[in-house]
Amino acid sequence: MTLLKNDFKLINSLRQKKYRQLNGLFIAEGVKVVKELLNSSIKAEKIFATEDFSENISGNEILISNKDLKKISVLKTPNKVLGIFNIPKQSEINYSDFTVALDKINDPGNLGTIIRLCDWFGVKQLICSNDTVDCYNQKVVQSTMGSITRVNIVYTNLKEFINKTTVPTYIADMNGLNIYETSLPKEAVLIMGNEANGISKEISEMVANRLTIPRFGNVQKTESLNVATATSILLSEFKRGLK
Repeated sequence: MTLLKNDFKLINSLRQKKYRQLNGLFIAEGVKVVKELLNSSIKAEKIFATEDFSENISGNEILISNKDLKKISVLKTPNKVLGIFNIPKQSEINYSDFTVALDKINDPGNLGTIIRLCDWFGVKQLICSNDTVDCYNQKVVQSTMGSITRVNIVYTNLKEFINKTTVPTYIADMNGLNIYETSLPKEAVLIMGNEANGISKEISEMVANRLTIPRFGNVQKTESLNVATATSILLSEFKRGLK
């Protein structure tokens, strides 16, 4: 079947946040990611699969040629299937659960990795400031490898969330307490900051608890850790003593 012009136009428009929000739709590519989404509560709008893809992934996919898939794919090597999915409604915020919160994260790859980390460490809720990159950006969706279906992601005013939360809040800070020497609570909010500027001043002023990952290198010239790398270390320590 030939890809329809309207489908091509829609897929291209969904590369932009404003059209994702306008249509309430997002794109996912590749067998693993699409299958994860199809097995979740997220509703599929359309599924486009290549003619040589013999597995029946949904039962009503639209078969297209490899040539057409290349036209609509942003991957260097298109992977057999592309899906258009409905953006789910945001769930209510849990103000008492262990939560990761993000302050102005800009890089799609970092956000995608942090979503995967939340999934890995059993963090059910991820709070994003309104100026954090859109989690339905295709690069974010791809880098989550399906974890986006298992983490409750909420965009909100971060200051208001911090004011309402009922558990201790922590920020990652180069001048904070050594994470390996600090007693950590079971329930908390861990706030991670922007890749270039760290935690914004207005958020930093609201949080008293500060944690740092100490440097062990002899030269001590490494400026900082990647935010996703730092998140993985901090989450590991928060979860290490729990059963």
